[in-house]
This record gives sequence, C-alpha cells and structure tokens, in this order.
Amino acid sequence: MPVTIRHRRAAAFAMPFVAVLGLGLGGCDFDPTSIFAEKYKPEVVPDVPADKLYSDGLAKLEDSDYEGAVKKFDNLDKQYQYSEWSRKALLMTAYANYEGQKYDDAISASKRYLQRHPASKDAAYAQYLMAMSNYKQIPDVTRDQERSEKALVALQELVQKYPTSEYAADAKAKIQITRDQLAGKEMEIGRFYLEKRNFPAAINRFRDVVAKYQTTRHAEEALERLTEAYWALGITQEAQNAAAVLGHNFPESPWYKDAHALLAQGGLEPREEKTSFLSKIYRTVTGKTASAE
Repeated sequence: MPVTIRHRRAAAFAMPFVAVLGLGLGGCDFDPTSIFAEKYKPEVVPDVPADKLYSDGLAKLEDSDYEGAVKKFDNLDKQYQYSEWSRKALLMTAYANYEGQKYDDAISASKRYLQRHPASKDAAYAQYLMAMSNYKQIPDVTRDQERSEKALVALQELVQKYPTSEYAADAKAKIQITRDQLAGKEMEIGRFYLEKRNFPAAINRFRDVVAKYQTTRHAEEALERLTEAYWALGITQEAQNAAAVLGHNFPESPWYKDAHALLAQGGLEPREEKTSFLSKIYRTVTGKTASAE
C-alpha cells in the first residue's frame, strides 16, 4: 500500500520520540512512566480511628480549648458520616461551641442534630443547647428583644416536646424570666408614650402586657398605668375597671394603692366590669372575680 503524505508526516513525527526512548533501552530497564512518577505521586493519609478523634476532642474540652474541640468533632463527623460516632460528634460540636460562647454556631449545630436525629435519646439536650444559646444572648431591656423571643420559642418547644426530660424544669424557670424580659420591654415603651401624653399608644402597650404576660412582675404596674391613661382620657369606667382588677388580684400591691388614690381624687372607687377585656383575662388566668372575694 502506498504511503500517503499524511502517513509520512505522522511517521516522521513519531520517529524522534521513539529514538529518544531508544536511548535508554540498552539496559532494558527503562520505565517510561518514571518521568511522571514524582509529579503525580499519591499521598495516602491514614484515617484516624473514631474513638481516638472523640477522645482528642474531649481532651480539648478538658483544656478549655473549645475551638480545637470543635475541629476534632467536625473531623469525626465528616470522616464517619451516618455512624453513631457522627451523631455524638455533632452533639459535642454544639456543646463545645456553647461552652466557647460561639452561640450562633451552637444553635446551628443543635438544629442540624435535631434535623438528623429527632428521635434520639439526646434530642432534648440538643434542644436545650439551642434554647440556652439564645437565652445567653438576651440583651438589656432597652434594646431589641428578637433574641428574647427566639429564646422563649425554643424553651417552650423544649417543655412541649420533652416534658419529662431533666431539662424541662430549668426551661420552665427560664420561660418565666424571658417572659418578664419581654414584658419589661413593653412597659418601657408604654411609659415613654405615657410621658409624651400619647395615651392611646400607651394603653395599647399596657394592654399587651396584661394580655400576654399576666404572670410577670410587670402586670401590677401595667394595670395601674392603664388606670392612669384611661383617667387622663376621661374614660373613667375603664379606669375604675383596671383599678378593680388590680385590687382583686394584687390587693397588697403599692400599685393598687396608687390607683385607688387616683380615683379617689374624683370621688370614685374601683369597680369591675365583669365582661371587660381585663376581667376576662384574669378570670381565665386566676379564676378570681369581684364576687369571689
């Protein structure tokens, strides 16, 4: 078969390469792949046993090296995915972040744990870590209370989903504290409106406190402030009712004495309207009415 021009060019290109390879064939031990061996030499990284990674993470925790502990538990979670070690590692990641005051990271890890293992024996603890990570970030009452609201939701979910867990009692106590914080914020805003003589806006805030946070320490003041605001607007019947509800539920309160004295200036006494908004709320919460006394 005649050699075409295309074939001759291909043969001409191949000959120098063959000649070069032929230079090393004398000893018959030339390995053409050796020229790539150093560049592409694979690196084998041995797996660290799961129990060793877990122990190392615990040791970091013991030394208060929370960032180091997180790294160990993260590696454990990645190397042994879908295993029992992975489950433990994720929970310990949340705990290490919590102890290291990386609260948002602790919240993220806790959420991941609850998504992956909602029925596990440690789900209540993961929920507790998430709730406490929000709780630890509650600001003072002068600032925005978004974090308080998130803490309240997480704590309430803990009590609802895991009522018999060892964390439920503490959650209930912190729910009351968080509710008190949220009520305090409403009171601060209500007082501001009251001082500015914006009585309708003040009334809305104080009514919110009574409606949502009846069992907090701010309820007494809220009822007295309602008496003040209604009195200032000339709505004496509502002022009398607020004072009466205050007296029925907190008869020894100094706030009741103030409300009573305010009404006395106009020759009036506290008088409850049983069908009123305030009366219905406290009848539901405490079961107390004017006739019950």
